[in-house]
Amino acid sequence: MLSKKSPRHGLRCHAAKWVLVALGAVFSATPAFAQQAGELSGALKQAKESGTLSAGYRESSLPFSYVGRSGNPIGYSIDICRAIVEAAAAEVGREVNIRWVPVTSENRFDAITSGKIDLECGSTTRNAERMQRVAFSPVIFVAGTKLMVPKSSPIRTLRDLKGKHVVATGGTTNVEALERLSERFDLQLKIIRARDHGDAFRVLQHGGADAYAGDDVLLHGLLSGSPDRGKFRVTADFLSYDPYGIMYRKGDPQFAAVVERTFRELSASRELERLYQQWFMMKLPTGERLGLPMSAQLEELIRAMPERAE
Repeated sequence: MLSKKSPRHGLRCHAAKWVLVALGAVFSATPAFAQQAGELSGALKQAKESGTLSAGYRESSLPFSYVGRSGNPIGYSIDICRAIVEAAAAEVGREVNIRWVPVTSENRFDAITSGKIDLECGSTTRNAERMQRVAFSPVIFVAGTKLMVPKSSPIRTLRDLKGKHVVATGGTTNVEALERLSERFDLQLKIIRARDHGDAFRVLQHGGADAYAGDDVLLHGLLSGSPDRGKFRVTADFLSYDPYGIMYRKGDPQFAAVVERTFRELSASRELERLYQQWFMMKLPTGERLGLPMSAQLEELIRAMPERAE
């Protein structure tokens, strides 16, 4: 039996709590706006006037957002963002093109708040702290922080990390989780902040860290496309739980209503489930196959979305 002070016990208790919070966020989403003819604002006004919306993408967040063989962004989050832009085009009554802009974990929030991009289509965790600064769509995926280590490594649990060098992508909740756990359990971690997920993996591959802390699905995604996949393993225990969402600017109720309506329609038509199957269960355009079934938590969140349809 786990002791009361066990880090694993605390994390499992936290898992149930965030699911309830995420469900509450879906039900308290921005209501549809009462738009009068010709009165557009925010991203919709820009879409109407310029015929363009800008979307940020990640270069190595497989299968959410990454660069395909053609050099263009592809992935689960990319397809969801395309659906949002199509809904925005229908709302403003004209064709709207997407201008794709590469972003990193560290600059994605500034890209949204500065207006450089209108949507961020990646693998971004939505939480209360971040929602004070930006807005998020309903949850698109449920992830959690785990460790990737060399196959021969003795590291298997959080306790095994004491005094170790751990790499994580800068600007992510993985870094925050490491800092919090290191202080709470006196692990004295040496945290290395990499530019992006691919860079973090390379640090581990070249022996620059004892472990790589990242979202479990992204770790498996990196391994699936690597010739070194047989040299590394992902540990079993979660260090944190992270619901993902599509990020956009806060304080734009018209665009928020389009985003929410898009998700209700994707859910009601089961298109969201089809997209999940395409990107997590089937062979990807770049040859990888994750074979990752949808979690019970995400199934419940998707099922809840149509209940808000009018």
